[in-house]
Amino acid sequence: MLAAMPVSPARPPSQDAATVAPATSCAAPRVRDDACPGALRLHQADDGALARIRVPGGILDAGQAAALAEAADRLGDGELHLTSRGNIQLRGLAPESGRELAALLTDAGLLPSRAHERVRNIVASPLSGLDGAGHRDIRPWLTRLDKLLCESEEAQGLSGRFLFALDDGRGDVAALGADVTLLAVRDGGALLLLDGATQALRIDGTDEDRAPAAALTAALTFLRVAREDGVRAWRVRELPDGADALLHRLVARHLDGDATTVAVPGAAGAVPPAAVDAVPPAAADAVPPTAAAAPASSGPPPGLVRPGTPDGSADLADAGADTTDAGADTTDADTVALSVLAPLGRLTVAQWRLLARTAGEQGAGELRVTPWRGVVLPGLVPSRAAALRATLDAAGLVTDPGSAWRGVGACAGRPGCGRALADVRADAAACLKDDGPANGGGSATRGDPASGGGPATGRFPAAGPATGRASTTGEGSTTGGAPTTDEPLPVYWSGCTRRCGQPRGARVEVVAAPDGYHVATVAPGAEPGPGAPATGRLVPFGAPRQLAPAVAAARFRADPQQAGTAPSRPAPTPDLPTTTTDRPTDDDES
Repeated sequence: MLAAMPVSPARPPSQDAATVAPATSCAAPRVRDDACPGALRLHQADDGALARIRVPGGILDAGQAAALAEAADRLGDGELHLTSRGNIQLRGLAPESGRELAALLTDAGLLPSRAHERVRNIVASPLSGLDGAGHRDIRPWLTRLDKLLCESEEAQGLSGRFLFALDDGRGDVAALGADVTLLAVRDGGALLLLDGATQALRIDGTDEDRAPAAALTAALTFLRVAREDGVRAWRVRELPDGADALLHRLVARHLDGDATTVAVPGAAGAVPPAAVDAVPPAAADAVPPTAAAAPASSGPPPGLVRPGTPDGSADLADAGADTTDAGADTTDADTVALSVLAPLGRLTVAQWRLLARTAGEQGAGELRVTPWRGVVLPGLVPSRAAALRATLDAAGLVTDPGSAWRGVGACAGRPGCGRALADVRADAAACLKDDGPANGGGSATRGDPASGGGPATGRFPAAGPATGRASTTGEGSTTGGAPTTDEPLPVYWSGCTRRCGQPRGARVEVVAAPDGYHVATVAPGAEPGPGAPATGRLVPFGAPRQLAPAVAAARFRADPQQAGTAPSRPAPTPDLPTTTTDRPTDDDES
């Protein structure tokens, strides 16, 4: 059966002056359906139309990647933008290009169901099955969940912002605040978590279809509960009664009398659930902290990724090393993966084509786009990996695990967004050049990343490369406290107080306001809502020599007085009717 399992309560965030106050758990009711862009419904931005192509799990084959390059080159602005959900955005499209784009994507197999194209929002552990970490390869879950979504007519009613996460047990995408998360556990089963819930459902792993089926059931139950309660909600956290009430209704409605089966409405037949023993009390401590209470993750570090030991204890500490020196245990009979980052999530068509060509000619024919605006190329021959890495580095991609670009994100900003008050990408790039060794900035020797050039050459001093995964202590558990001064906080730049695409967890936020940039440290569990006033140290526009040190100090927690306190999440303002030019009041993805 499915067993309700309490989640250990998260410790409250520190209430010192260097934190931003938490938002409330439930936003005001929405007044309309969401206007989230898609591949078929373009959003009119200031730099042209924008298309967001959903890529479940971030997984593309080389042919699909080539098709996206063609679309960006022929129809868009010549760049591909990686989003915080591992999707792809094309910008600068002509309004009349929608039909041609749809045909191109359909031919590439990127639109298996037009009616579901905006709801195929699934993030997955990008290194699953590659490094030996985690408790399972979640690819079968991904394939099954995407199929179930596209087969369910009712699932078409999900918001374009509703998010599923499939975590192989390392705790990476479980920290992203998905509405429904499947977290693999050691015995082959899963925990099903709802965003904001204090309980989880345990699902047996004897049938691989059960966990994806339960995830879809949870999403459909969310739709029904919202409809029955007369609430227009896009995300689980917007339900007035909260995620725990949804979880209880899920159990009550979809378990039979003896709690041995789960029905999946809308799917092809009822998928039986797990028949498992009661969860022992000690297992409650095995559930990872919720996204709100966990530090923000920077995802897989750039560099080479090798298979770990059979028990899953992969060692990525030497991810930057040449695999030709890996010793007798690494031969060309094995394969490695290469993880790279795109500075601020932007790739030129030439860079993207290089990645696609590398995947097709020298890899497994697959690219994995990560929610941290990176790409993983599996299946590379170890003896050639170092040369490939050098080629990608020369093309302007980030391949060094100590790069100052790791953990730096930004929304589109000016000139693409009419609501932005600053060109945040250019200012973020300038900070990495201007801040010197305090933030690993150094000088940019390969061009301006904000203009599609290569990354800055700076590295974080004294900071060893992170593993890109949480350490595990039990079933799906995570450990690890706040980053130390050797492990800088991620930083996210927002062009206005809507904070589109902001990550979850501890981080530094740099928010543009009419009076300049506000630099603040966001504590775990303290999410400033869209529209919350910017707080923290104010740096006037046009003062990069002041801004760079302020950001560096915040990332290394050197200035405990730089942040103020933001009010709770305000009620959203009424949105405009849904049209091709409608701007959502807040965007979970950027």
